[in-house]
Amino acid sequence: MKARFFYWLKVYLGFSRKESKGFVLLIPVLIALLISIGVFKQIRRVNAQNFHIQYEATLDSLQASGILIVNSPFPVFNPQDTVVRKSSSKQLESLNRIPFAEADSIVLQIVPGIGQSTASRVVKFRESIGGLHSKNQLTEVYGLKPETIDAIWEYFDFTPAIFKKVKINQVELEELAKHPYCSYAEAKVLIAYRKQHGIFQSPDDFLKIRIFKQEWIDKISPYLDFQ
Repeated sequence: MKARFFYWLKVYLGFSRKESKGFVLLIPVLIALLISIGVFKQIRRVNAQNFHIQYEATLDSLQASGILIVNSPFPVFNPQDTVVRKSSSKQLESLNRIPFAEADSIVLQIVPGIGQSTASRVVKFRESIGGLHSKNQLTEVYGLKPETIDAIWEYFDFTPAIFKKVKINQVELEELAKHPYCSYAEAKVLIAYRKQHGIFQSPDDFLKIRIFKQEWIDKISPYLDFQ
């Protein structure tokens, strides 16, 4: 019987004799593992049933003692806590819409779905980048959901407001690399090209550096001063 089993493993599964012996030794381990999983599940089921029986017995005992049991007015979980509530027209009518560029981390918390930490991230992003030229740039803020971004524009007006630009023909490597849209490696290439070929006249000059994609050029060029 044993020889026939080894022969079957060799013919149908391609096992060598050494592999067949290892497989035979592995079978009891797999069986034991499957049994243990079933045993653990049964133990958990029995413990849960015993806990429920004990819980009901405790409730019955308390009620028998004349204690009135009521439901808690403060549920542990309220599904509405996970819902971003839409702004009411009455609430919006009572507010003065200001430009988004003027909103600080305190004022931003008027928007449903924005707390203190999220508001701080939005302001930090806006300040570090030098202002926004497009609404879509808010999608780059970590943790800011699309529905929350839509809600922001219900409370604030948007106009492109870039208040800080980098003088690309004067800036040094370390300063250029601080911009969120420009890595150290990209800054190093730009500075090296400027030193070798002269000043940049326009964003189109970046296309001469063939490693840069048009998408990246369009992204960073609003924050560069070519004067």
